[in-house]
Amino acid sequence: MQLGIIGLGRMGGNIARRLMLNGHTTVVYDRNTAFIENLVAEGSTGVADLPALVAGLTKPRAVWVMLPAGAPTEDTINTLSTLLEAGDTIIDGGNTNYKDDIRRARTLAEKGLHYIDVGTSGGVWGLERGYCMMIGGDAETVQRLDPLFAALAPGMGDIPRTKDRKSDDHRAEHGYIHAGPAGAGHFVKMIHNGIEYGMMAAFAEGFDILKTKSSERLPEDQRFDLNVADIAEVWRRGSVVSSWLLDLTADALASDPKLDGFSGSVADSGEGQWTIEAAMEQAVPVPVLSNSLFSRYRSRGQGTFGDKILSAQRFGFGGHVETPKK
Repeated sequence: MQLGIIGLGRMGGNIARRLMLNGHTTVVYDRNTAFIENLVAEGSTGVADLPALVAGLTKPRAVWVMLPAGAPTEDTINTLSTLLEAGDTIIDGGNTNYKDDIRRARTLAEKGLHYIDVGTSGGVWGLERGYCMMIGGDAETVQRLDPLFAALAPGMGDIPRTKDRKSDDHRAEHGYIHAGPAGAGHFVKMIHNGIEYGMMAAFAEGFDILKTKSSERLPEDQRFDLNVADIAEVWRRGSVVSSWLLDLTADALASDPKLDGFSGSVADSGEGQWTIEAAMEQAVPVPVLSNSLFSRYRSRGQGTFGDKILSAQRFGFGGHVETPKK
């Protein structure tokens, strides 16, 4: 199949590459012409602007927008809506608020355009590992685009099948689901990221306790000079807390045991806050998730070793570079 892709940064470029490796064709655009040139050298068709991208696609067109949430995505989709024709599809693969998806789908439907929201997890490792995708939109359009999603997904790999699982839909086992109507995909991804905040915070706080066990505040016979890199490594092997986040933590500690390359100023990209807002609307108590978000706010004025763990994890899975403190 053919896909237009707008935004070729940390994830968009690798989405194009993974599709091409699986036999699909891509037409790509980014304001950074170097990104376009790199992908053209690898087999993409590069274009200079959005009208050229639309003109380079075969009907019914599908365009994947992979830009930061907010104005960049909103403005791009608004422009596309004036260029595309009835039957074409706009896909938002970024981290958009699900309520915006619902609004967009309704507005675009009035023009005969389909709108699909894809919560996309995989970060900078997606080219190699594949992307876990949570998809919202009408079932017919999602099914028509399934070859693209299947190519981007991780596949079953070597993960054991869940015992006693019964389902007529194979997609979840392959790393992607049709979660429901417009907005459902980004809603599921939003909760995924809220949980991610909590898991990261738990590791960060635990490693902070381990690292400070040699503190002079403690009686001398209770001080331990612990090798946190070795602790991360041993926990990776057979422990119930083993996970990809722990793998990334171990990688960071192995290469920089004191994490001097990080200040510990931890950003948030919106999904944590939106998760808390959803919990409040639904009257669901979420003390762990809310505290993990507030910890990120606090980190911007006080960078502890635990905060550096969070920064190292974010860099590990998403290539997120710390925002300088003001």
